[in-house]
Amino acid sequence: MDETQLREIIHRIVQEELDPNRIPIGVSNHHIHLTKEDYQTLFPHQPMEVFKPLKQPKEFASKQTATIVGPNGKIEHVRILGPCRKHSQVEIARSEAIRIGVDAPIRLSGHLDGAPSVKLVTPDGEVTVQGVIIAKRHIHMSDQDAQRFGVKLGDTVSVEIDSENRKTIYNDVICRPRADFVLEMHIDTDEANAANVGRNTFGRLIKPKDEA
Repeated sequence: MDETQLREIIHRIVQEELDPNRIPIGVSNHHIHLTKEDYQTLFPHQPMEVFKPLKQPKEFASKQTATIVGPNGKIEHVRILGPCRKHSQVEIARSEAIRIGVDAPIRLSGHLDGAPSVKLVTPDGEVTVQGVIIAKRHIHMSDQDAQRFGVKLGDTVSVEIDSENRKTIYNDVICRPRADFVLEMHIDTDEANAANVGRNTFGRLIKPKDEA
């Protein structure tokens, strides 16, 4: 760790002490979750290789990618996230859904009833996945964070994003506390671009009494 990184960490800690409602913003690019069976079809005899770890424990972006094929177009080089899940799922932004001709609903991860299907293609295989969604914005947080914020699983809050020249308030943000989660709000690329979110942009949780 160099001096610049250390100063950044110290700065973040100080800021969090000054404003306990401060939340790091994580921009979630399009990605794919696969079952073991679908993974083996697309990448036969290939172990899933870690490209980089993600902020949440045990989750990572893999080196493997696939092409999403919709009725009107395709999105190439979409990264597979690990580890494998019980149900395959594709997460894209609204602008991408329009471009490939898919009427994807806005849902929390895993809520796939009625979600449309797309084809996933690699040089070694292809599968059809029923489960294309636009991820509903949400906040991962530990149980201690939830207690500090005064929220519980499934609560809806607002978050003010104070980015340069474009302050934005996002409503309908779902709280997702879990004992091992690391504090981070997830928005997609469309939302991040609209709010001018940069690498070190933070949000501030707005409680109901703050809105009164």
